[in-house]
Amino acid sequence: MKEATAQKVKKWSSKSIGSRFQHWIFYSLIRLGGRGAAYLLLRCVVFYYVLFSPAVRRRCFPYLSRRFPQRQGLARLVDCYRLSLGIGEVLVDRAALGILGTGGITVDQVDLARLEELVGQGKGLILVTSHVGSWQGAMAVLKFLATPVNLLIHRQEGDLDRHFFEHGGENPFRIIDPAGYLGGTLEMMGALKKGEIVCIMGDRAMGSESGTIKERFLGGEVAFPYSPYKLAAATGAPVAFIFPTKVNATRYALNLARVLSVPHLGGRSGEPYRPFVKEYVAELERFTVQHPYQFFNFFDMWEDGAETTGKG
Repeated sequence: MKEATAQKVKKWSSKSIGSRFQHWIFYSLIRLGGRGAAYLLLRCVVFYYVLFSPAVRRRCFPYLSRRFPQRQGLARLVDCYRLSLGIGEVLVDRAALGILGTGGITVDQVDLARLEELVGQGKGLILVTSHVGSWQGAMAVLKFLATPVNLLIHRQEGDLDRHFFEHGGENPFRIIDPAGYLGGTLEMMGALKKGEIVCIMGDRAMGSESGTIKERFLGGEVAFPYSPYKLAAATGAPVAFIFPTKVNATRYALNLARVLSVPHLGGRSGEPYRPFVKEYVAELERFTVQHPYQFFNFFDMWEDGAETTGKG
């Protein structure tokens, strides 16, 4: 029974498509020729995989079939290529950020003053981000806040894509593993009480679905975690939705979409937090309308009980 439950909640995997050697080729190319050289190879690799790998196409179809329900055949294949190229470029940018540094990539800091204001309240700050754009590239701008940043990240076996801070140098973030004791809740609460920033993904549930609420997203029901809002209610920390967006080859935008204040609601049920989940889902759907090829959940978010492969 427990085994069946575990299989039910494990609907995505961070396992990489390419081998360790293939990743090494891209990392070496970035060192020798920069991001431009890696982009050229990437286009060829993505074209090959989209054309000849049914597994790659299957990863794209759950989202694309809901975002573009009328497109079939060649049009769907082109969408698959554009989406796969989008995540590929983000991974190249992520590696380049760690290998070459921030030179050549700029992040618009229009919303930085607002974030500084929120941090200045002294209650900590919960950043709810998503598997969109280059969230790690945009996170690099947070160093200007001069406030410790904690990332909720879980690495699975077979995930070969290095985070930008794993290419050398000092890790600017503190990593909290949601697979740890109580899902890292005590660590997150401790960080917020010290006035620090905690970053949580709002579009994927980690572990049991008991910590999720189902809301309609792109025409179907999806389980979204309510833990960020429960954490905010317990600590008094404000919540900010950010949607990092790739504007062009050298420019990203942080995009602070909304700021919430969550009152203390009490109880163990997630139902009191539904309005906040709804607000997040509305912003996420708005993002997919504006940037359809920068949404990187490569698994069936809408399917109950299926285990597929995803990368974000």
